[in-house]
Amino acid sequence: MKKIFVLLSLLAIANLFGQEQRFQGQPPVNAVPTDSKPVQKQWKGQFAFPDQGITFSNEFDGARLNGLVQNNDSTYTLLITSENTPINTSPWYAFKVWGKRPMTIDVWLTYQADNKHRYYPKLSHDGVHWTALDSLRYVEIGKGEKAFGPGSLPEKVKMRLEVGPDTLWVAGQELENSARVNAWMDSISQKKFVTKNTIGKSREGRNLNLLSIGDTDSKNMIMIISRQHPPEVTGYLTMKSFVETLSSNTKLAKKFRKEFTIYVVPLMNPDGVDNGFWRHNTGGIDLNRDWANFNQPETSAVKDFMEGMVEKTQGKFYFGIDFHSTWDDIYYTVDPELHGNMPNLVSTWLDGLKKRIEGYDPNIKPNGDLVPTTVSRNYFFVKHGAEALVFEVGDNTPRDFLKEKAEKGAEALMEIMLERIKDTP
Repeated sequence: MKKIFVLLSLLAIANLFGQEQRFQGQPPVNAVPTDSKPVQKQWKGQFAFPDQGITFSNEFDGARLNGLVQNNDSTYTLLITSENTPINTSPWYAFKVWGKRPMTIDVWLTYQADNKHRYYPKLSHDGVHWTALDSLRYVEIGKGEKAFGPGSLPEKVKMRLEVGPDTLWVAGQELENSARVNAWMDSISQKKFVTKNTIGKSREGRNLNLLSIGDTDSKNMIMIISRQHPPEVTGYLTMKSFVETLSSNTKLAKKFRKEFTIYVVPLMNPDGVDNGFWRHNTGGIDLNRDWANFNQPETSAVKDFMEGMVEKTQGKFYFGIDFHSTWDDIYYTVDPELHGNMPNLVSTWLDGLKKRIEGYDPNIKPNGDLVPTTVSRNYFFVKHGAEALVFEVGDNTPRDFLKEKAEKGAEALMEIMLERIKDTP
């Protein structure tokens, strides 16, 4: 994984430490209707060009390739469209390509009107191990001049690819579909103090799986979720390292698990992920706008689980975190003037993280406007009193750095919560 991201390190380095121009974050979230809407699925199959011996395919979970045309013997233009509209600018793409003989081809990525290219291409020959496309083989057209957001993006891009009999996978980020997420959950649940359970079903009937880490009779609980939005792979990877640290065999982690039970839903939107959606579930809804209405089965399952655990244990959720990805690293926190079950936990934690990583200055954006509880953070805090935040990881954050942040963040959190629980009635 490390070699993936020498290039991504160069893309992100200006935004990691003490940059003059920082990502200002998203505007305030407005409540929107979350009744289900239609979605348009992609046709699945192979796009074959027999004269050149080239075949493209979207026949795998997580693929997104809606159409293509051959421009000449070695050039192809691909069309990537979303599941419905309006939609966030998160144009996910993923496809496979192979040829009867080795050859070089140019591939243009184009998008539906009013959308641009966002995710730098990653390549794989097995769908598991990924590297970034050589920057000398990558051309951007119509790139915006902004530092962040849609105004920073190119209108389309060209990739020069080497293809042959061995299948080449191309995607916007590493492919982490439901099969791979569940394989990770199965692996970590081999630990005797970790169990994997199903708390509900998605709209298409996929399992909503939950990890329970520690003593499930404990009255002290924390909640971790990830992947409400399908393309947000860097957030998911950070969550993995965070959870693995909480589940480790260190003295600190063992002590923490005696005091707190950790509940994790790593894949909130399995339908969206496996269908290669840009943003929504198969109800056509942004799940992170449904934490007040609970019209979608995925959010309802987590709500019912959390409220059920409070009733069962007569305990509390002290901390809740939702991992996402965005233009650059940022922490969306609750206004520290508002106190939950462990006041100022998040601000103390982020101060501790800053001290653990030399030169690191967390980009923090607090918000006190929590009603209606449209997003997960607001629901965690308002309903449960859990000190809560959304941890957004940059699209291009180097993978070794996101791992470092996750590991040191988990260590700092455990130390602070163990100290604070002593003084909590």
